[in-house]
Amino acid sequence: MILRWIDEAHAAGARLAPACREVGLDPRTIQRWRARPDGDDRRHGPKTTPPNKLSPKERAKILAIANSREFRDKSPKKIVPILADRGEYLGSESTFYRVLREEKQLAHRGRAKAPSSQRPSEKIATGPGQVWCWDITYLRSAISGKFFFLYLFLDVWSRKIVAHAVHEVESTDIAADMLQEALEREGLSGVDLVLHADNGSPMKGATLKATMERLGVLPSYSRPSVSDDNPFAESLFRTAKYRPEYPDAPFDALHDANRWADGFVGWYHHGHLHSGIGFVSPLDRHEGRAEAILANRRAVYEQARRRHPERWGDREVRAWKHPSTVILNPTKDTRLDNHDHAHAA
Repeated sequence: MILRWIDEAHAAGARLAPACREVGLDPRTIQRWRARPDGDDRRHGPKTTPPNKLSPKERAKILAIANSREFRDKSPKKIVPILADRGEYLGSESTFYRVLREEKQLAHRGRAKAPSSQRPSEKIATGPGQVWCWDITYLRSAISGKFFFLYLFLDVWSRKIVAHAVHEVESTDIAADMLQEALEREGLSGVDLVLHADNGSPMKGATLKATMERLGVLPSYSRPSVSDDNPFAESLFRTAKYRPEYPDAPFDALHDANRWADGFVGWYHHGHLHSGIGFVSPLDRHEGRAEAILANRRAVYEQARRRHPERWGDREVRAWKHPSTVILNPTKDTRLDNHDHAHAA
């Protein structure tokens, strides 16, 4: 089109240089175009397909993964590393973002709703058996792309792990069975017990919901993709995976993963002096021994002060105590007013 216009202007008596200036081109560019058989305007690049362009099949796979039940409420920043852990690579984060943006799915994809700025209502526990939380985390297996899944149910007040198991799948049916068995072991009916979880599909599955309703368990859920709303479970997983006993190599078989989990829970209940509950073990707090343990520590400190008062001066002995109340997702006002709530440490 431009070459034809230049040629027509030149044939009408216009000189080449002024005609080229009118369209913002250098005369040498026109000469170069004329030297090519197709006389093509390539200012916007060649018309050949870039070698790194996604094929329709690859593009469709990215969209299918991004809109799957597992990933539809996750951003590419979370999708890409999860896939990499499974030995899969479909594209970079920027590729996922570009494809989703072109399909107008970047803001709120699939059934995902706009993130809520409102935190879950605070849940207060003044003793064991009042507020539980639970979650599932991945454990690597020796088979590339395959994972085992560690289920943990935690009493928020005492930090006792009331149920644990490793399975080959994430399942609402498994979670429902574990909940019912845990209640039976703990001697609880389930009525008015609060069970907090995140928004994953196993946590909100029909079987678990029906079981909770039948038992009288009250559901509580985190905001989508906000791990801070389930801090006790997240903290427990960090503790588990930073233990020296946690293997560097993947688990060879399911029974190996369960054996490690049993060992961790045993240490956690008996050997872990938990900072969030006054440096007593979860089992000692759960079974009512914490106060006696802390009273003994205070007595030891008092004796030390009486033996060497000059070393203490006017200082009081350490106030060994554990929090009487634990609050899950405390409000801002509660955090300011109540310094006795436990931290998920």
